[in-house]
This record gives sequence, structure tokens and C-alpha cells, in this order.
Amino acid sequence: MAKLKPEMYRSAPDERRTIAYARVSSHDQKGDLERQKQVLELYCARQGWTFEMVSDLGSGINYQKKGLRRLLGEILDGHVGRLVITHKDRLLRFGAELVFAICEAKEVEVVILNQGEDTTFEENLAKDVLEIITVFSARLYGSRSGKNQKLLEGVKKAVEEAEGC
Repeated sequence: MAKLKPEMYRSAPDERRTIAYARVSSHDQKGDLERQKQVLELYCARQGWTFEMVSDLGSGINYQKKGLRRLLGEILDGHVGRLVITHKDRLLRFGAELVFAICEAKEVEVVILNQGEDTTFEENLAKDVLEIITVFSARLYGSRSGKNQKLLEGVKKAVEEAEGC
């Protein structure tokens, strides 16, 4: 009679995946989205990681983006072992820390490629305010209305003037 080997009956460990996530806010930034993807692909390849790319085109304060929802579902289901992003705000403009806490609880390594302080606090605040106004004015008036475009032009001008100070 053949000797039984218990290891023959064990299932292979379910390997958790690496997901690279890229996001831009608008269609005007599609070129930047492609550059983010290239940076993420090159970094993951240099590390020798097999990875999956997930990307979104939408506001950093929109929590309903298809890619983000898929990413969070995969993390919560325990299928992700590593999340790679180019900048913290590419994940979410507000609330990224909550996602990072979920990653920590699920033992997901988070790799942020550019953690340097590229912009000042004032510049980040101005960008955040502009994005909030853009999202809510688009919801109120419709993204193509002349009134909305005039409002956005005024806000952009004010932000540019504030950055020049």
C-alpha cells in the first residue's frame, strides 16, 4: 500500500495580487493617465511583480468610480496583497487615509511612488477648493452650461492669483 502524503491534499495558497491604481480627474488629463500607467507598469516590472492595472477617470471626491469600487471590493475580499499608486491623492482627494486604514487591517502593503512634497499647503488647498467647486457646480448647473463655465473661469482665475502671491 502506498504511503499517503498529506501535502498532496493541501490546496495551493491563494496568492494575493498586486494592483496598480491610476486616476485623473477629467478627460483633458487622459495623457497624464497614460503617463501614470506607464510609471506604475515600469515600477512593478522592475520589482518583478505580477500586477493588474486599475484606472479611473473621475473626480478625486467621487467615491462611486468603477475602478475604485472594484479595488475596494478586491481589498475587502482579501484578494489584494499590494496596492501601488503614484501619489496619495490619485487614490482619493479626501479619505485616502480611510482606504489606507482598510489596507492595513487587511494586511495590504501600500506603495506610494512619489511621497515628496511637490506642492505647498496653500497650493494643495487651492486645488482641493477648486475641485470641490467644480464637482458641485457641475452637479447644480450641468457641466456644459454657460453659467457654470463662467463660474469656473472666475474660480480658476482667483486660484491662479492666489498661487502667484
